[in-house]
Amino acid sequence: MSTTGSVVPAVQALPDGHDWPVPAGVTASMADDRAPAARDQSRFDETAGRTVRRVRHRGGQAGRIRARQWEVTLVISIQAGLAAAIAALLAKNLLGAGSHVFAPAAAVGTIATAIGQRARRTFELLGGVALGIIIGDTLRFLLGSGPWQTGVVVALAIASALLVAGKGGPLVGQAGGTAVLIATLAPMQRGLEVPRIFDALVGGAVGLVVVALLLPINPMRVLDRAAAPIFEILCEQLAELAQAMRERDAARAMGVLERLRTTDDDLSRLHDALSGAEEVVTIAPVRWHRRQQYHRYARSAGHLERLLLDSRAMARWSATALQYDEPIPPQLPDAMSRLGEAVAVMRAECKVGDDTQRTRRLIEQCAELAGQAAASGVKSFGESLVTGLRTAASDLLRATGSEPEDANRIVRRAAGAGESEIHPPVHGQLHRIRPTRTARARRRAHLAARARNDGRAGLPARERPAR
Repeated sequence: MSTTGSVVPAVQALPDGHDWPVPAGVTASMADDRAPAARDQSRFDETAGRTVRRVRHRGGQAGRIRARQWEVTLVISIQAGLAAAIAALLAKNLLGAGSHVFAPAAAVGTIATAIGQRARRTFELLGGVALGIIIGDTLRFLLGSGPWQTGVVVALAIASALLVAGKGGPLVGQAGGTAVLIATLAPMQRGLEVPRIFDALVGGAVGLVVVALLLPINPMRVLDRAAAPIFEILCEQLAELAQAMRERDAARAMGVLERLRTTDDDLSRLHDALSGAEEVVTIAPVRWHRRQQYHRYARSAGHLERLLLDSRAMARWSATALQYDEPIPPQLPDAMSRLGEAVAVMRAECKVGDDTQRTRRLIEQCAELAGQAAASGVKSFGESLVTGLRTAASDLLRATGSEPEDANRIVRRAAGAGESEIHPPVHGQLHRIRPTRTARARRRAHLAARARNDGRAGLPARERPAR
């Protein structure tokens, strides 16, 4: 057994649930008493257990994602069917005889687009129809009708739409489709332009009315369902990372890092949910009372991405510190556990709209434990881990509504308090207390009295004895 490097006491779990440090020599002898086959079987069982737990977690998460997708699919399907029926009915009764196919098509196009983009989709749809009509009529008047004229009309309509929009989308598609209809059907069916414009207006308006008034989604429910996987991953993996540091298991810490790197899809769904919830609380009068709650929840959810990045960095530094056999003070895993608890409590408080005092207390405890760990003695990667904990604590405080300056000050004060508990400041190193105004006045009076006494004694200033 090598004697180089730092020796860190192992931790043995006792029957009463407490962990007590065990001397390294005792641990080594206990481990050596086992046969090599038993040690290999123990490592295999531990690795297999972690693999099974990871597979179960991913299976459960996939099931929850499918359930949320089914719910969203059902809501959008009902909204689209209702919007198509209402648009067809209004077009038939308001726009007169004729096959008003584009009205229900526009309504369905508005509903079926991504949640959070429906209002913009409607305006792009109307703009594309108008652009296609203008270009189609103008070029048909100048060039006439025919196959090659249709190709020129569509090409110019698409080019103009791309220049206006800057990218593909509803405006480009509707401009091209309308140009095709104008170039091919207008010579045989007069008055095609005006009905198409009114169909687009009716369909887009009906789609927005259905989304805003008849079947508006619950924005807070959408947000909570989208943010739930990220909150769960953070809480679970921060606790897993804390346990990996307690057991000095570098492979386990690397597993945490790999797990945290698989959250890109969850973040994308969260961004879509934020956009959709913002749209609902903006255009749906029945959801206006949710605006303040939405902004508070959106602020918290928006900081989850930063916290994920912080957690990835801490997992990497923890694994590297363990690989280099750096000392891990017990306060470091405790601080990591506090951070995970703060994330869980913040989600509960934001969900019900409570005050975030419990979250702030846990964050301050995390920063204080990080300060204690820094004062207990860490090396390069341990110092990076302490810095990461303080950064994550500050980001989490900002998620609760603190300003950046206030969050940094709170974390700095808590970390300083933790350092002072390990290494109290020496009296000689304390800052000199500035004298008060009264003390300075007394000092001046004392010096003036001494000068008068020396003057009465008849001693010139250069002959007065030094005191």
